[in-house]
Amino acid sequence: MCIHQWWLEQMQRLGCGLVVVALAATSHAEETNAKQGSNPPSNVVADPDSKGGEPESIVQVANLIYAGTKTSECFADNFLRKAESDSSISTTRRLHSVKLSSDEIYNFPMVIMTGEGEFDLLPEERDHLSRFVQRGGFLLASAGCSSPEWNRSFRREMVKVFPGQEMAVLPMDHLIFHTAYDIADLKAKHGTPRPLEGIHFGSRLGVLYSQDGLNDTSNAQGCCCCGGNEITNAEQVNVNIVIYSLLQ
Repeated sequence: MCIHQWWLEQMQRLGCGLVVVALAATSHAEETNAKQGSNPPSNVVADPDSKGGEPESIVQVANLIYAGTKTSECFADNFLRKAESDSSISTTRRLHSVKLSSDEIYNFPMVIMTGEGEFDLLPEERDHLSRFVQRGGFLLASAGCSSPEWNRSFRREMVKVFPGQEMAVLPMDHLIFHTAYDIADLKAKHGTPRPLEGIHFGSRLGVLYSQDGLNDTSNAQGCCCCGGNEITNAEQVNVNIVIYSLLQ
């Protein structure tokens, strides 16, 4: 385990342990509820196995269903278990399938959008994604196995969803690489991986995109990269991402 000093200092500064994540995720839910004028359930849920006293808070992450019926079938959720074992957060240890067109997305601090082949988002999906991210949510997107068709579609959609916002390369000294793990470089199945990119809203990173797969197919049962490229240290990258999304 290689827990970065920054993460340890944040835990000490904010009260240590799970409390920091519960506060961050609950704050996001309360802000969204206030702006929507509704009262959906929090994205931090009670642990059904807790026995008496205050329930343990558990972080949920959504796997988007988009373009009507398109979704990822090979994005490993092992990073959620890794985040739980290597830090003080608790997670549901699995991804939850959620339609981008549904208000349910506002119940999650972080959503994942990945796949292969061409796609077009529906108008209501673009509207929901724009509101979700600009209200504090975090989008992790990845072209499965570096699919060129998916890459072109995603870039085209980002221009429509966030007009005027630039998707820029993230330098390796960005905080996203230095939360739970201190990641000095990205490693790929084939050659040198392309850098991660992102869209910032002020100082906050709201969209992270990898043109090479962050699917971690080695931990996804029955999946392979099928000749494409992928980030081989994706598990550590994804752990860092989920923690970053909760601390913003």
